[in-house]
Amino acid sequence: MTAPRIARAVLLALLLCWGFAARADVAVPALSGRVVDQTMTLSQAQQGALEGTLREFEARKGSQVAVLIVPTTAPESIEQFSIRVAEAWKIGRKKIDDGAILVVAKNDRKLRIEVGYGLEGALTDVTSRRIIDEVITPKFRAGDFAGGISDGIDRILKVIDGELLPAVASSPPQGANFLDQIEQFAPFLLFGVIILGGIFRTLFGRLFGSLATGGLVALVAWLLVGTLTIAGLFGLVGFVFTLISDAFTSGVSGGRRGGGYIGGGGSWSSGSSSSSGGFSGGGGSFGGGGASGSW
Repeated sequence: MTAPRIARAVLLALLLCWGFAARADVAVPALSGRVVDQTMTLSQAQQGALEGTLREFEARKGSQVAVLIVPTTAPESIEQFSIRVAEAWKIGRKKIDDGAILVVAKNDRKLRIEVGYGLEGALTDVTSRRIIDEVITPKFRAGDFAGGISDGIDRILKVIDGELLPAVASSPPQGANFLDQIEQFAPFLLFGVIILGGIFRTLFGRLFGSLATGGLVALVAWLLVGTLTIAGLFGLVGFVFTLISDAFTSGVSGGRRGGGYIGGGGSWSSGSSSSSGGFSGGGGSFGGGGASGSW
């Protein structure tokens, strides 16, 4: 193959690669919050206020509503892109499907309200179109994007608020939360009672050693759970267990001066974990309901 032909083949390959890249769909942004703004259109204060409004509404009503602002959806239409976002984010409660997403493609001058199955009876295509035409786009045309988004979201929330939806699930009882939390620490507490109970009984005698063990168990349980009643119950169990556990303590009497046993207790608290404060969709489904518009 001659040099000119090789050059033409390379150029053709580059043009094909460029063509495929140009046709690549815009990636769905990660769901980092109830408001995802990739265009820096909203200030931090405006975004924070909108986040607070949507968070409070979800806590009270149960429905999830999100806002996404992107530069463009090209080469897809905003309808194609929005349904991909809805399928990826899964806004709304599972099997209730009470989610809605306001998608704004700023450079394309297009927007869409994507509606979950469970809200299609209230936030109908006609209602969604009226919110876009009467509330949002007039402010967009005036350059007030924050005002248009805020007012549009307020109208969407009012419509959803008038819909009869299942109540928000109540928080699990404190006792259930405790059992879930204490289950992962139970082996460490039991091990600590056996080892420390034997040491304390050897150092302080049967009664006072058992009291010391029960007090330490109660303290650890309180630090892990934060409930005095449950901590006291575990302290009592630790006291009684140490008081009657001659079989367990007989093998540790040689550790009378073994301060290393006590130092190992510090590992108990290292197993605790904190839950993430991030936002995620509830598993809602969408079927393409809603409306689109432009300004």
